[in-house]
Amino acid sequence: MSTKDIFLTKEEEAEVVEAIQMAEKNTSGEIRVHIEKETSIAPMERAVEVFHLLQMEHTKERNGVLIYVATQSKQFAICGDQGIHEKVTNSFWDATKEVMLSHFKNGNNKQALVDGILKAGEQLKNYFPFQEDDTDELSNELSKGEL
Repeated sequence: MSTKDIFLTKEEEAEVVEAIQMAEKNTSGEIRVHIEKETSIAPMERAVEVFHLLQMEHTKERNGVLIYVATQSKQFAICGDQGIHEKVTNSFWDATKEVMLSHFKNGNNKQALVDGILKAGEQLKNYFPFQEDDTDELSNELSKGEL
């Protein structure tokens, strides 16, 4: 497999995890990234499936966010939990999606994820600010399906 075929290098994966940690310093929200090769269903449907497979609904404030990417299918979706949907409009993730899409189109996968994560964290802090007693409820590591 050539470097061109790799969605993220190990170093880039580490930078994505670091972005998650940075974003979560400002919010009690929890952010995860799941990457897999392809999906045969709509990306949002698959994101919801993965969200539940990763048991992301088990946060105290129901404020988990999943950024789902199907690399070969060239599709992605952002899925938020019930606590987020109760407080925001349907267009809440549009700005995050736009930032990510422009980077993906230019082949800058790492920057798409880093900027998307940081933007999501910024948006979440308005509704779910960081609390002194906040604990990291979900893993910050990338979740991977079949690549």
